[in-house]
Amino acid sequence: MIRREHGPRVAVVGGGVLGVSTAARLAERGARVTLLTEDGLASGASGRSLSWLNSFGRRSPEYHRLRLLGLDRYRTFCSRTGSAAYLVFDGGLGWAAAGQVEGHRSAFEHMRQVGYAAEWLSRDEVATRTPGVDVTAIPDEGAVFTPREGWVDLPSLIDQLAADVVARGGQVVTGAGRCEIVVARGAVTGVRTTAGGLWNVDAAVLATGSDVPRTVAQLGVEIPDATPIGLLVRTPPVGTRLRAVLNTPRVSVRPTPSGALVLDAAWSEQEVVLREDGTHEVEESTVDGLLREASAVLEGNPALTLESYGVGPKPVPGDGEPVLGALAEVPGYHVAFTHSGATLALIVGELLAEEIVTGEPSPLLAAFRPSRFCGGRRTA
Repeated sequence: MIRREHGPRVAVVGGGVLGVSTAARLAERGARVTLLTEDGLASGASGRSLSWLNSFGRRSPEYHRLRLLGLDRYRTFCSRTGSAAYLVFDGGLGWAAAGQVEGHRSAFEHMRQVGYAAEWLSRDEVATRTPGVDVTAIPDEGAVFTPREGWVDLPSLIDQLAADVVARGGQVVTGAGRCEIVVARGAVTGVRTTAGGLWNVDAAVLATGSDVPRTVAQLGVEIPDATPIGLLVRTPPVGTRLRAVLNTPRVSVRPTPSGALVLDAAWSEQEVVLREDGTHEVEESTVDGLLREASAVLEGNPALTLESYGVGPKPVPGDGEPVLGALAEVPGYHVAFTHSGATLALIVGELLAEEIVTGEPSPLLAAFRPSRFCGGRRTA
């Protein structure tokens, strides 16, 4: 293990992929890093993510560029020994409901205009290009194939990145309880946990998913929040040839390293019941419906059963764009709050670490600063 004697002292709060990626890059850049998480690694949104790696559809030029850089960093990461087991670039395939193809056609034309690899395939072409799909489920209009996309098993990636933190002299503290970034005299001075720990630091990164807006609101800083509930269903290992990520009108499906499948859908998330105590209830009919919809789009229509499911908040900023970087009014306080954390994780970790270590703002993050909301000023 490499022990650092110099470099800034930085605490990263959050054991999801954004936090662990940032901690790994900070350690690599020479910072003295402590990664703190309330529970275990990947115990939040990262543990229940479809983790489709993509820049599909329309978005701002700055966001599209950042996502492309995210994909590039994953392709570099593919060279690491063992990553092939949990990081796959076999493309994405999606289609619209019969007679409702306009949105897909518009997205396809936009992607072609900006140089994003996308192909419009007929049923017969799908059968020869991407295995494991029941082509009879595809409407007459066909489907969009995006060959440069992929998927990642985030818990496996997170374990690797956490090991990198330790190998480079950093510390990983799981089960720390609630973690509070301490602000004194207007600047970050430490992180305190309910388990009794206190770390004195020069800077801290808050990467706690949907908790980010609520946490910084206590400082009077506004970050609009549009976080919905996410539901990810997992099957046992299935005999399927599917390698690509499927995005269909009623279900999204991707394989896993074990040969199982994970499934989600917008309609199923809307059926989750929020109890008065803040926990979530998932009806058996919702899970059964997801399993049926997935079977209907897979070759051979296999009988799918439930192994487990994950339910909870799925981080989405209010304007849909990432919120990344330093809080203007609190020196040393940095945040990472975004949808598509899987796609962005490696590039965001790299850019945030560079900013913290060098003190130089990255132009690639200029459009995503927290200061775009209310001028980044305290609202109270």
